[in-house]
Amino acid sequence: MLYFRQAVLRFRTLSQNVFGLVFKLLFGHCQGCWMALAADDSKEVLRGTTLEVYRFLLKSSKPVGTRELQRALNLSSPSVATYHLSKLEDAGLLKREGGGFTVSKFLLENSVKVSRFLVPRFLFYAIFAIAALAVELAMWPSEVTREYAFSVIATGILTAFCLYETVKTWLRGNL
Repeated sequence: MLYFRQAVLRFRTLSQNVFGLVFKLLFGHCQGCWMALAADDSKEVLRGTTLEVYRFLLKSSKPVGTRELQRALNLSSPSVATYHLSKLEDAGLLKREGGGFTVSKFLLENSVKVSRFLVPRFLFYAIFAIAALAVELAMWPSEVTREYAFSVIATGILTAFCLYETVKTWLRGNL
């Protein structure tokens, strides 16, 4: 399964690059086309400590300075914080504002930003599945049919899957 995902990602990246080159040759310079390719490059930057810096900036409501970031994330020195901030700024994800940095582009695939919190999107699906299961169980018939049992089992499996994905996303800290 892992090899299949890697092959799909490689094919997608290759096809986007080929499409971009063909588009440029046919129609000249197209800024929107290259911006789409730059969005994929921005995702490549978000790994390890840089991802943690980006998540911290997403959660903050005001511009964050280098020293504040260093203290909050327990980085070894301000130069390490500056390195990660400049890396994110070069990728177009941050901008300087008011003596600090703020997020200029939101890349949230597995999360939804609610106020200052990043909530896994599967949490909403899990809540819906739990509600559906509760309604099914509240309407317990006097005689259990095969269709009713199948419906309860299917909704239970959906609920378990959504809860698993929510916990996995929350613990892994993905965007």
